[in-house]
Amino acid sequence: MRGHKKASVFHSGGSKEEEMGKGKTWSYKNCRIVEGLKPESEHFQYFFVVSEKGEKKCNYCVWIDDDHLSRFGRSEEFEEIASSLREEWMKWVRKKIDEGDFRNRVLKLEKGGQKEIDLGDMEKKLKPQ
Repeated sequence: MRGHKKASVFHSGGSKEEEMGKGKTWSYKNCRIVEGLKPESEHFQYFFVVSEKGEKKCNYCVWIDDDHLSRFGRSEEFEEIASSLREEWMKWVRKKIDEGDFRNRVLKLEKGGQKEIDLGDMEKKLKPQ
């Protein structure tokens, strides 16, 4: 364990949206967004679960490499980091919704900058052949 102060906002078990049910909830256009830190994660992972008419559309995620965390503040304070960057990430989520891009996406922040990754592509690479 690396000593990060983990988010304790959510309970464990169940789906990501159930886990995040105690997170922040907001609406944009016809979508309901539940957001928050991944419970009990040792790495920085912030999720936006997007639903429309009660049906999950996609997950948008922000991951920050461990080596890059200190750039955003004290690396062990996940909630402090999330709070300071939340507005920027909300703009990214609204842009994705405006574009009709409901693929599961990761915005990965790393030393070389930031990049968007399609989670579907990642899952294909991670599954054994």
